[in-house]
Amino acid sequence: MNLKEEIILPKKNLLDVNLKEIWQYKDLLFLFVRRDFVATYKQTVLGPLWFIIQPIFTTLIFTLIFSKLASIPTDGLPPILFYMCGITCWNYFSESLSKTSNTFTTNANIFGKVYFPRLIVPISIIISNMFKFIIQGFIFLLVFIYYYFNGFPITPNITIAALPFLLLIMAGLGLGFGILISSLTTKYRDFQFLVIFGIQLFMYATPIVYPLSLAQEKLGSYNWIALANPMSSIIEAIKYAFLGQGQFSLLHLSYSFIFMIILLIVGIITFNKVEQNFMDTV
Repeated sequence: MNLKEEIILPKKNLLDVNLKEIWQYKDLLFLFVRRDFVATYKQTVLGPLWFIIQPIFTTLIFTLIFSKLASIPTDGLPPILFYMCGITCWNYFSESLSKTSNTFTTNANIFGKVYFPRLIVPISIIISNMFKFIIQGFIFLLVFIYYYFNGFPITPNITIAALPFLLLIMAGLGLGFGILISSLTTKYRDFQFLVIFGIQLFMYATPIVYPLSLAQEKLGSYNWIALANPMSSIIEAIKYAFLGQGQFSLLHLSYSFIFMIILLIVGIITFNKVEQNFMDTV
């Protein structure tokens, strides 16, 4: 009987990402994706219906508070459609970030017992959240169709074709921030308490409850602060693609893409460095 030998060597390069090895463990990757779904809603009464309930209730609350009470403009768009578009995109980014930020602490038992490429875990979270995004995106499309065929001023355009690229940037930002924070959390547990709080603050720094044009108007000569947020141009581009209102700037999107690439490089270097001895600190 022929036995196959496999020699596992330590990483010599901190930027080493063996995509071939990750593909060899694709079955484990899909297993983690399935685990994310089952573990999250296993003992809930409504189960995956929470995928639908969450954006609907959040949209209604935002409409009541920010549109009706605070009278924040929505670029002439129906408030429900405006908020649901932003919330659907933000949920994907924020959940990808928050869940990947616990990679080392929540999987320490598995990492300490068996070898596999550690990046499989955060990547599986990004993929499982993409399925959730698709479900919530379908709900958004139903609302969009209702408003469109009832004569509301909605003008979708050809830039919808850029949606896969925009999702790629969002996924990269969520993964990059997540693995970087996860690496820092192994030594500095304070980051665990700052993540949720930080994500909430980050949301209000992103044009979710207000249009980017309003932020730029209020900031005046400091409007570059609003654009320094790499998520701002992505959210605005998606709103422009589907609703016809917002800003679609190749320059600003290029900044977000470059920011994402740099963030991933820094995150992977930090992740690979911590991976070598994180069992001593977790």
